[in-house]
Amino acid sequence: MAEWSAKPFAISCGDPAGVGPEIIGKSWKQRVEAGLKPFFAIGNFADFENLAGVPARKIEQPTQAGDTFGDALPVFHIHEAAAAIPGEATLDGAQCSLHALEIACGLARSGDAGAIITAPVSKTQLYKVGFRYPGQTEFVSERCGIARENAVMMLAGPSLRVVPMTTHIAFKEVVEHLTGPLIIARARAAQKAMIRNFGIEKPRIAISGLNPHAGENGNLGDEEQRIMQPAIDELRLEGMDITDPLPADTMFHEEARIKYDVALCPYHDQALIPLKTLHFFDGVNITLGLPIVRTSPDHGTAFNIAGQGIADPRSMIAAIQMAATAVTNRQIHDN
Repeated sequence: MAEWSAKPFAISCGDPAGVGPEIIGKSWKQRVEAGLKPFFAIGNFADFENLAGVPARKIEQPTQAGDTFGDALPVFHIHEAAAAIPGEATLDGAQCSLHALEIACGLARSGDAGAIITAPVSKTQLYKVGFRYPGQTEFVSERCGIARENAVMMLAGPSLRVVPMTTHIAFKEVVEHLTGPLIIARARAAQKAMIRNFGIEKPRIAISGLNPHAGENGNLGDEEQRIMQPAIDELRLEGMDITDPLPADTMFHEEARIKYDVALCPYHDQALIPLKTLHFFDGVNITLGLPIVRTSPDHGTAFNIAGQGIADPRSMIAAIQMAATAVTNRQIHDN
């Protein structure tokens, strides 16, 4: 492994009325046993200063995070307001979460932050303050100068990585969006990420069929033969190690998973159901195709348990760890 040389990571606070501040604080509290590299939170200091067992300290510049991190949670204070009331989402909280996300992107793009980790936001509240993106992924990609369609969502845990080739669209629209060029673009992004972010020199890619039994030779649907197979054949000509369309119901058990490094799935739930079944508490969302490293816990704001001190930080810890893995592997690959 290369010597660690990244700048501290920036963690946007997410909706301050959710569990974001709590899981950030708990992650700092477990920094030693989890082997976490220095990070700092971005948000309203008032939302961090009374976390149980977590001393917090304001910083004026990201460069101060490293010296502060051993003794207190560094907080880059960017929003002056009273502390959010747990579980009570407000427009002011949405403004804070959006401002924190914007600043995190800017710090990573300028090189002042080594990576960004985004805590969960309330899209319902964000839409009320003018947010016009399907999610944080699309916002981050635009701020990085990357077209939305080229920013690819990967969900990853210790034993499974998945890429949904279509994401937040109605199921009835999947076939319309599942084109050969889309499959090729997603597969190329996944292969590049396996090499650059995860250090896997010759990634093995599995691809799930759309229909039951992967279409049963066209008897249960012909999308596998008509759309998917030509794209796969083209990818193989490029030298990619990729399977034919596989039946989705038999490709996620333990013995099957050891045969590939990442799975591509035609639609959202086909990818996320196995990932969340296996890694509900330690799954990570990592965005592929960006010039920066961006990860996020694979869960929402959990307003229903906010403020109760029971939020599980494992997914946030895993997101910080995966960001460090990606940054380190990029340093090796790019040098």
